Amino acid sequence: MPELPTGDATLSIVLVSNGPGELTTWVRPLAAALHRSMLLRPRAGASPISLRLVLVPCPNATGSEAEVAQAWGLFDRITSAAQFWSLLLRPGRFGPWASRGVVVFLGGDQFWSVLLSARLGYRHITYAEWVARWPRWNDRVAAMGPDVRSQLPRRFRSRCTVIGDLMADLSSHAREQEPLPPGEWLALLPGSKRAKLCVGVPFLLETADRLAVLRPGCRFLLPVAPTTSPEELLHFAGSSNPIAACYRASIAQIIGPSPAWPGRSLITGAGTVIHLHEDPPAHGPLSQCALALTTVGANTAELGALGVPMLVLVPTQHLGVMQAWDGWLGLLARLPGLRRCIGWLLSAWRLRNHGFLAWPNISAGRLVVPERVGAITPEAIAREADEWLASPERLQGQRDDLRSLRGQPGAVRALAGEIRELLPKALTD
Repeated sequence: MPELPTGDATLSIVLVSNGPGELTTWVRPLAAALHRSMLLRPRAGASPISLRLVLVPCPNATGSEAEVAQAWGLFDRITSAAQFWSLLLRPGRFGPWASRGVVVFLGGDQFWSVLLSARLGYRHITYAEWVARWPRWNDRVAAMGPDVRSQLPRRFRSRCTVIGDLMADLSSHAREQEPLPPGEWLALLPGSKRAKLCVGVPFLLETADRLAVLRPGCRFLLPVAPTTSPEELLHFAGSSNPIAACYRASIAQIIGPSPAWPGRSLITGAGTVIHLHEDPPAHGPLSQCALALTTVGANTAELGALGVPMLVLVPTQHLGVMQAWDGWLGLLARLPGLRRCIGWLLSAWRLRNHGFLAWPNISAGRLVVPERVGAITPEAIAREADEWLASPERLQGQRDDLRSLRGQPGAVRALAGEIRELLPKALTD
């Protein structure tokens, strides 16, 4: 039963994040866990504790993250990334703030949450996947693994607790949710950002057409990212996207629900049916897919946490538009005027020196899932996908490797507990 904290002082829990992947896989599960363990606004209108979301600047954000999060009904107030600097300067412009609270870093640049906690005078906790960059200004560090703690200066290690991988909780009960109709299912994940969609949509549509010829019984699932829409997919498959002219596939129509599928579906020009899942996150349906074809990004971590075998695709023949890199590389690649030239050079350099690109491979430090980087073609990828689907033992081997990396569930609950422990300390400041 949720507990209502004693005392008449008001408090705020502020989750700080950036892009669509972090919102779906970190922010939403944690927010739901906090509501389960405490009475919080907006779900408990009389509670003295408000749960808020602050989005921070990020080159990979789509701009619709605030709208997506608003639909969840989990947050008392949401501040968009475009308003972040105004928030730092004049917090009062964005509604009343409790005099005490806790800021929780869940994506983006860790320095933004340091600034925000200092500006609001709140306690601060960082969820650190690989490194905690500002331990001096953190009351707590919640680490994904022991390596994060070992990298900290000794005087700050007492502040760090290893809670595990937040993504490990994704697979809990996922297969029982939204069971797919019988058949051999393959997931298509073209990305959620424009730079990836303009390549991923036409590439994967043609791949699906070719695989449908090789495996007539194969069924296709395309989870629509919360920051895009089927109509936008139609745009990227059409003549308004110059890259689409490099591929044979097209979208002939979008059809409504039918007895065979409860949602909408795409019909390609070749007649391939691709079923859409428009109610993110699609963890249940994805977990039932035999294989996924995906771009790089947070979706590789999501698939890995669900134990879904995958082929990770980076078609380098379109480097001029592939500017969806993180950090300063992504910022430079978007400079006006020189954007195309700099984007091409930076992407080429990044690919040549990339190490691993998929999150399961980065986490393991070895090749767990195949990364197909180069001038790859839909024909070649369709053939490779056919070979994987025809080898259940290979798929099971990759699935077992992914599950061994995932760790035990419970990180979301542990992080919620760390936040709860900071609330009384915030009251006594």
